Amino acid sequence: MRKIDQIPNHLYIFGSLFILANRVDTLMERALSKFGVSSKQWFLSICVASLFDEDPSLKELAKVSGSSHQNVKQVALKLEQKDLMNLYKDPKDARVTRVRLSASSPVFWAQSDGDAQKFLSDLYEGVTEEELNVVRKVFEKLERNLESMEEK
Repeated sequence: MRKIDQIPNHLYIFGSLFILANRVDTLMERALSKFGVSSKQWFLSICVASLFDEDPSLKELAKVSGSSHQNVKQVALKLEQKDLMNLYKDPKDARVTRVRLSASSPVFWAQSDGDAQKFLSDLYEGVTEEELNVVRKVFEKLERNLESMEEK
């Protein structure tokens, strides 16, 4: 029996979260390098495009992406330099910075979509919809627990 098989599930899963995140990031960076964007830039663009009905604030983006306000701002500014995102002051509250994808962003991301879809397809190879549903439920519970821990 391998030593790793003796590790309790909760510890195995905890460690695996770090390992998987690092490996996904490394492989995604490799896949996106030909487009000149990072995995964090790709993920932030996906969040802006998919999770909001209106242009989100940097604070809202930080919350949904699990990152700090400052890190989100840095990534968004890099995307703005590449003409893939626009940052602007909220017209009702100048203290709030809002984010939207630029006019050229959809064309750019459409070019990389095939590579992203291939990456995701390869990543989930052999994983059933039922298994994905179970993992989603567990992740949602872990997310609620983390939110509760943050409030303490």
